[in-house]
Order: sequence, then structure tokens, then C-alpha cells
Amino acid sequence: MSPKMVLLLVISLLHTYIALASDPDPVQDFCIPNTEFSSTTHQCKNSSFVTVEDFVFFGIKKPAKKIEKSRFLATAVTSSVFPGLNTLGMSFVRADFGPGGVNVPHFHPRATETAFVLEGKIYSGFIDSQNRVFAKVIEKGEVMVFPKGLVHFQMNVGDSQATILGSFNSQNPGLVRIPNTVFGSGIEEELLEKAFGLSSKEIGKLKKRFGPQDLS
Repeated sequence: MSPKMVLLLVISLLHTYIALASDPDPVQDFCIPNTEFSSTTHQCKNSSFVTVEDFVFFGIKKPAKKIEKSRFLATAVTSSVFPGLNTLGMSFVRADFGPGGVNVPHFHPRATETAFVLEGKIYSGFIDSQNRVFAKVIEKGEVMVFPKGLVHFQMNVGDSQATILGSFNSQNPGLVRIPNTVFGSGIEEELLEKAFGLSSKEIGKLKKRFGPQDLS
């Protein structure tokens, strides 16, 4: 292969990597989904029918319901509920914690997250690829960032309810909860027993707890 062809191949691969590294850039000012004809986000509404209401969202002014002790509730805000986000490469979530509430270790395969504490005190952190833990208690007005694809977690360590607003640099960040993925996805039980050094009975309890019926 000639040096020129090698150079063209390298440039092509670099362009492919950049294209896959994040959500594609929008090619117009906005694209409000036209749900009248399709449930997908691919067809845009005629701009003449777009109003300011398409760009305002009221759904996370308050928790969806009262948060009891040791409970956690997350309300995701994506283009499916907030049309103005469509094609803009971002989404966010409101997370409410009762005292002792935990957001279990999880990761977002397609997005970096920034977490802003609206109320309370949250033990918050992530684990890097060298198995190092970066964690501390963050309080009202403070922000922590979780790099894309790394496992992270939060726990309310205060005496009252705590709230975080998380922002993602992807329209569809994805969510993989470690306990639910490991014990609720149908992995062969023998493998889990060997991997974690647990008995069949113990694995059964974990599968019952983190199975598909407990993904809320």
C-alpha cells in the first residue's frame, strides 16, 4: 500500500472514531419530534408549529412522590418527555434520596455525568479502570463529575431528604445498574456462585432481590 493510501486510511479511521465518540452534532437549530405521524424522533415538526412550550419542562419541580427512609427515586428527562432536547446531545435526571437512600453502583455507557447537589449531603464517587475509588461527601451547591463509562454511586449521609440534578452529554446516555445486571439478567447461576464465592441459596436471594421486578 502506498504512503498516500496509508495516510487516507488513517484519516478515515480518525474521522470514524470522532463520529462515534459522542452524539452527532445537530444540522439545524432544533428538531421537535413530529409525534402526530411517528413515535420516533427522526421526523421533525414543521417549525411554524413549534412554540416556546416545546423548550420548557416542568416535570421535575418536585419529587414524583414522597421519598421514604432508605429510598431512592430518579426521574429521567429525555427527549421522550421533553421534546426540546431532541438532537441536542444532552439529557438530565432528578434524583431524590430519603435518609440513607442509595443510588447503587452503575454506569452510563454513552455519557459523562455532572451531578449538582440541590439539597442535602451525598457520599458520592466513582471507580477508575485501575480500581481506584474517588469519593467524598458533597453538599448543597457542590458538583461532581463522573467520567463516561465509569462505575459511580451516591448515598444520602444526611438526616433529611437529599436531591441531585444530574446532566448528561448524550441524548441517550444509557444506564447499567451493577446489581441488577449481574443478578437480574439471567447469567448462569453456577458462574455466579464461582465468581462471588456464594452458595446457590445466597445467589437465589440476590436474584430474587435484583431481578426484573425490582428495576425501579
